[in-house]
Amino acid sequence: MHSILRLGGLAVLLAASAVQAQTPAPAASAVRTEKNMSLALANQIAAEAVAACAANGYNVAATVVDRAGTVRAVQRADNAGPHTLASSERKAWTSASAKSPTQAMMEGVQKNAGAANLVYLPGFLLLGGGVPVKSGNEVIGAVGVGGAPGGHLDDQCANAALEKVKGLL
Repeated sequence: MHSILRLGGLAVLLAASAVQAQTPAPAASAVRTEKNMSLALANQIAAEAVAACAANGYNVAATVVDRAGTVRAVQRADNAGPHTLASSERKAWTSASAKSPTQAMMEGVQKNAGAANLVYLPGFLLLGGGVPVKSGNEVIGAVGVGGAPGGHLDDQCANAALEKVKGLL
């Protein structure tokens, strides 16, 4: 009788093993690990961007968003116009969304009629001043600057801020 129970138990084990072998393992990409920026880093980038523009006499706002485009930090210089808040946020969001600098996107649209429809995407602002924040090759967010007398100057301030914090990325 013990032999029959052992054989029956062995059959159940073998059947369970066969079912388990046929069940596909969950894909390695089912759960993702992503880098993202801390609040401290976001605040530092925003402060560095405002300071870089202030050094050149420009009163700007700087907004930093995370990889999903959610606002993490905002700083607005004394005497910066109220419109600078919206423009800096839209530039940061556009850059994070497209994982590309808004200055390059704007220039691409000007040269490529097929890309001109990007201006109709809700929330996109194709003016210089939005720059992706990268950790290695991974985009973890973006900084947007608005208020200097030209998007190319906003862009310079955003890049100057990222240069200051590059050792933290």
